Amino acid sequence: MGKAKEYSNGEVTIVWEAEKCIHSAICVKNSPKVFQPKDRPWVKIDAASTNEIVGTVKKCPSGALSYYMNNEDDHTSESLETKVEVLENGPLLVYGTIKVTDKDGNEETKNRTTAFCRCGASQNKPYCDGAHVKVDFRG
Repeated sequence: MGKAKEYSNGEVTIVWEAEKCIHSAICVKNSPKVFQPKDRPWVKIDAASTNEIVGTVKKCPSGALSYYMNNEDDHTSESLETKVEVLENGPLLVYGTIKVTDKDGNEETKNRTTAFCRCGASQNKPYCDGAHVKVDFRG
């Protein structure tokens, strides 16, 4: 697994885990001044307010982006009400805290947003890895 990168403005720290990204581009569409994938570093943490950044990070369908407030001692994820959303031509998004048991019986707790594969082409089942774009999934 790759190393997470952190970007902080002093108030909030954005955590980026590249291996989880499904390239939905929701971050870029919601906050294009902050998330600029062609640049290095690609996160411009000072380009928007903390509230805007947190709002965008919470929409990340893969969990590749997460955050913590710097003034909070406990950096564990908050438990959210569970909500399910079907993305057109994309994954099934489950918002909230859930436990996922894989085919081998291994259990994992997921917080915030989890993207599940609907196209069947993911190499990281049951999670979405963005393969729906390559296979031109419609649904």
